[in-house]
Amino acid sequence: MRAIVVKNGKLELASDVPDPVLREGDLLVRVRAAGVNRADLLQRMGKYPSPPGEPETIGMEIAGEILEGPRRGDRVMALLAGGGYAEKARVPEPQAMPIPARLSFEEAAAIPEVFLTAWLNLVLLGGLSKGQVVVVHAAASGVGTAALQLCRGVASVILATASPAKHDACRALGATHVLARDQVPARLAQAVQAAAGRGADLILDMVGASYLEANVAALSLQGRLCCISTLSGAKGTLDLGALLMRRLTVLGSTLRTRSPAQKAKLVRDFSERALPRFSSGELKPVLAKTFPIADAQAAHDALQRNEVVGKVVLVV
Repeated sequence: MRAIVVKNGKLELASDVPDPVLREGDLLVRVRAAGVNRADLLQRMGKYPSPPGEPETIGMEIAGEILEGPRRGDRVMALLAGGGYAEKARVPEPQAMPIPARLSFEEAAAIPEVFLTAWLNLVLLGGLSKGQVVVVHAAASGVGTAALQLCRGVASVILATASPAKHDACRALGATHVLARDQVPARLAQAVQAAAGRGADLILDMVGASYLEANVAALSLQGRLCCISTLSGAKGTLDLGALLMRRLTVLGSTLRTRSPAQKAKLVRDFSERALPRFSSGELKPVLAKTFPIADAQAAHDALQRNEVVGKVVLVV
């Protein structure tokens, strides 16, 4: 089959990649579209390898049709541990979700990784609840645009941090307040206080070290900080005094390395409680750009340049 391979740090389309070998409980899916994520960029550079036993081919989310297994012929979107940049993918059946009505394959491929990540960290780990004050960093990213939508109608204040050119897009997705990303280290705590009159209950952070001190300063009593990436580095200064006195919680979380049982539980919870909201239009994939799979390197370059709001998707 055709699939993307990495050669000298660059992505190329190969035509002789072996088809996936199914395990018990797997589906074989004809991939029509594959989402592009920042973790894919790291994997291409050799910094984020696939978990043991998973395909080395890049790609953590797809949309397509079931070729083998139950529900043959059904349109599904799925979370993967790897193997998405290809014509066919092996999908554990519990990680496949039906594509909501009216959505294209390209739109569906923009859902699984980012919405499941946001749901896991905001709702299941972060305890998002009515009336809370929430900060979403990198709010114009794939995970950020999903997080804004999940907070909309629940949080009383949603402060989005992003480059100024993307502020209008963040507001359209649910942000009540915005802050330029380069002002976060110096002004986050003041911005949260000005918006809410108190600190934040929950902060979702994909940036890492350079935001750590500002995040801790911006949290309210018993506030929670969910750290899901380290784009600015992995080591920062943590104010333990503030952590103790305000009884703060710092959570570290990744989705890719969770067990199949944990992923199945997450997919089931999201499917029951959030997936119907796509059919109603309350939630929507934010599809920024599509590229033919042969142009996967150009797709990575576009994401690397931070030139998009939402998701980049490959058309297979």
